[in-house]
Amino acid sequence: MEAYLRSFALFFALFNPFLMSIYLLDLIRGLPTPTFARVLIRGSLISACVFTLFAWGGEAFFRDTLQVRFASFQIFGGIVFLLIGLRYVFSGAHAIESMRDNPAAIAGSIAMPIMIGPGTVSAAVVIGTRLPLAGAAAVIVCTLVLTVAILVAMKIAHDKLKEKHAAMTDRYIDLVGRMSALLIGTIAIDMIITGLESTGFIG
Repeated sequence: MEAYLRSFALFFALFNPFLMSIYLLDLIRGLPTPTFARVLIRGSLISACVFTLFAWGGEAFFRDTLQVRFASFQIFGGIVFLLIGLRYVFSGAHAIESMRDNPAAIAGSIAMPIMIGPGTVSAAVVIGTRLPLAGAAAVIVCTLVLTVAILVAMKIAHDKLKEKHAAMTDRYIDLVGRMSALLIGTIAIDMIITGLESTGFIG
C-alpha cells in the first residue's frame, strides 16, 4: 500500500492542478464549464494511454528503442520542471501564460508541457517499476480523474466568484500557484539528483 500511496503522491504533485489552472487560465475564463470539462477529459484519456504505455515499457523503451539512458531523460525532465517552477516563482502567472500555445490549440489537444512532459513521463516509468502494470494503470487513472475533478471544481468556483471577487480570486490563484511552483522545483531537483546518481556522476 505504501508504494501505491507514494506513486500517487508523486504523480499528483507533478500534475499539480493548481499550477495547471494557471496554464489553462484563458480556457477557465473563456469556455463554458461543459466544454472545459470535455477538453480536460479528452486530454486525460490521451495522457492515460501514453503514461500506461511508458509504465509498461519502462526503462527498456529508452534503452532498447530510443537507445538512450533513462537517467538522461530524468535529468532533462527535472531541468524542464525546474525552469517552469523558477519562472513562476519569480514572474507569477505571466510566466506560464507566455509558455503555452494559443487557447484554440490547447482546447483541441492536451495541456503541454504540464500534462504530458518529461517529468510526468519519467514519473510514469518510475511507477511502472514500483507497481504491477494493473496497479500502475490504476494509480495513473485515479490521479487523472482527481486532477480533472479539481480543475472543473476550480472552474465552477471561478465562474461564481469572478463577478464579485475577481481581485481576490486572482490573488488566490497567484498565491497557490507560487506555493505549488516551490513543490515542483523541489521535485525537479530530486529528479536531477536521481538521474545523476543513476549515471554514477554523483555517489
